[in-house]
Amino acid sequence: MRTTSNSNALCVYLISTFVCVYAQSPQAIASAYSLSISTSLPFPTSTLSSSDTNAFLVPNWELGKGRVEDDPNDLSFVSDPFANSHPPDSDATGPVLQVDYPANSFSHATGGAQFTSLFNGTQPFHSMLLSYEIAFDQNFDFVKGGKLPGLRGGPQPDGCSGGTQPTGADCFSTRLMWRTNGAAEVYAYIPPTGITCSKSQGPFICNSDFGISIDRGAFSFPTGGWSRVSLVVLLNDPPSAANGYLEVYFNDQRVISQGNLQMRTSDVIDVKGLYFSTFFGGSDSSWATPTDQHTYFRNIQLWGSTAASNGSYAAMSTTVTGQGTTGSPTKAMHQIRPSLQFANDH
Repeated sequence: MRTTSNSNALCVYLISTFVCVYAQSPQAIASAYSLSISTSLPFPTSTLSSSDTNAFLVPNWELGKGRVEDDPNDLSFVSDPFANSHPPDSDATGPVLQVDYPANSFSHATGGAQFTSLFNGTQPFHSMLLSYEIAFDQNFDFVKGGKLPGLRGGPQPDGCSGGTQPTGADCFSTRLMWRTNGAAEVYAYIPPTGITCSKSQGPFICNSDFGISIDRGAFSFPTGGWSRVSLVVLLNDPPSAANGYLEVYFNDQRVISQGNLQMRTSDVIDVKGLYFSTFFGGSDSSWATPTDQHTYFRNIQLWGSTAASNGSYAAMSTTVTGQGTTGSPTKAMHQIRPSLQFANDH
């Protein structure tokens, strides 16, 4: 296998097949999935202390419980520490949201922050895209791992975290997570229906006491600069079918793509919005940060649709092109990522 790249595409030579995966902005992803309803979370025009940050978030970010649920004092709006660092096509300016992880903190009770931000529509959302830009302190010590914001849904505002397993009719959550050295994954609380679980490797690493790690190590977070993460969730429809889908883009390149998921067993489950949940851990001190550390967030955007998954996962048909003279192009594509669609002879 040989690879080459430019600013718009990563191209891979697989024997007789040539494959290019093109960069996709969050707006292009939303368009491909017909996610026509959108919102951008507002940021202040000046820096704010922790107390003023909370006073700003409650009315402006539509917090699910009307408050920051855990560690509100660890949030503040600060000057951008990496103002000269930008992901593709980003020109963000102004204050950014800083999350503090105090030395020796772990789990959401001792550091980081947790709250939900509801994305309200006239009808329940069954598909959603979350995109945000994130930066870690220079030389950030990832220790064993920690949680990052994602999406959640269902009528139960609690649960689907901290070891409380979903029933399929109460809630679901799909957060990002960092591991040692910044290795990244989706950390999901969803029913394990149809998932082939492993305890240490493979696309699904399961622990009956906690969440499901999806595609651990599919990409890595750098330190000392900004990156963009985009997470797509399409709920299974009907609820009895295992045809749900999720994918992740990192700096506009698709890095995770998993289908055949049953994220719910009841149609009372919809996608509520942003699950801002970040902390070191893990539930014991072996996960704790040894020093005071920070992450930073900006450009938080959401797109939604009332439509759920129809079992056809490859909506991004324009992202991949290929041409081969012999062999199986489809098989070659599956070696890269099982759910990518292949467009022949373009």
